[in-house]
Amino acid sequence: MRVLAGDIGGTHTRLALVHVGARGMDVLTEHHYPSRSAPALRPLVQRFLAEIDTKPQRAGLAVAGPVVNGVCHTSNLPWVVSAEAIAEASGIARVVLLNDFAALGYGLARLQPVDTVTLQPGTADPKGVVALIGAGTGLGEAFVLRGRGRPRVLASEGGHTDVAPHDETEWGLFEYLRARYGHVSWERVLSGNGLVDVYHYLADRGDLVPHPEIAQEMRAAKDAAAVVSRHGLEGTDPLAERALTLFTRAYGAQAGNLALSVFATGGVYVAGGIAPQILAKLQDGTFMGAFLDKGRLSDVLAQVPVRVIVNPRVGLLGAAEEAARA
Repeated sequence: MRVLAGDIGGTHTRLALVHVGARGMDVLTEHHYPSRSAPALRPLVQRFLAEIDTKPQRAGLAVAGPVVNGVCHTSNLPWVVSAEAIAEASGIARVVLLNDFAALGYGLARLQPVDTVTLQPGTADPKGVVALIGAGTGLGEAFVLRGRGRPRVLASEGGHTDVAPHDETEWGLFEYLRARYGHVSWERVLSGNGLVDVYHYLADRGDLVPHPEIAQEMRAAKDAAAVVSRHGLEGTDPLAERALTLFTRAYGAQAGNLALSVFATGGVYVAGGIAPQILAKLQDGTFMGAFLDKGRLSDVLAQVPVRVIVNPRVGLLGAAEEAARA
């Protein structure tokens, strides 16, 4: 069966033609588009189908945002995505719309050893809940229930819950973001825009002076967060280093919060577009230090496997699998 699979985020829309067979999946064609290059998802789907000149039998589209009754009001795009509208525009009779992190959860079964990097080996309960968290344009979360039969994936909008400051620096960041946005969610910190805001907050504190060349580079770049993370990783700017450390500590803290909330004895997977880019920082102990800093429950989290997903196709494969099963 040939399936149109999509992974639609606030920055990039990835569409692929996937062959789903008894022995596995093969990505036959994959195209990437800037999400904001179109007023809605439908024109991008129509463009992709015209470019491949093939009509898939089904479609599975993973969208960043809550999906209710086949409709998603996307969190970081001015789009309303409807499975029914996509079916009508594409001529594909059966279209499955699901949350992007739900698709990641269904794609976990397709992971190979090379697709992940271990931050903490732990001891996984084969029937335990698995948690997913990932920062990119926004902050996605989900969890997987395992037991008899096929695993069940439940999407979450936990990235929009209230952030919890840990020390005076983080309280200052909270006040800085509250003055700017009103409600301060975890996504306001743990996202590309969040990393840039963390950088500007630390600069405004006056502890470190922003480097003029880096400030200019950030203004000129399409992705200012990538500039901050690169200089932070390379150690070429103390302010970027501090911003990346504060960001990574917050990332580990919220991953630990999620692990406790769903009691993720089956493991935690860190996904999203940012994690592979800052992998070296995630491995230096900052992330896991915050993950484990949970008082009386620290010993419990020390047993939880924590891995970073470095294969960007997992969501596509999960979406294709759901479409094939529909």
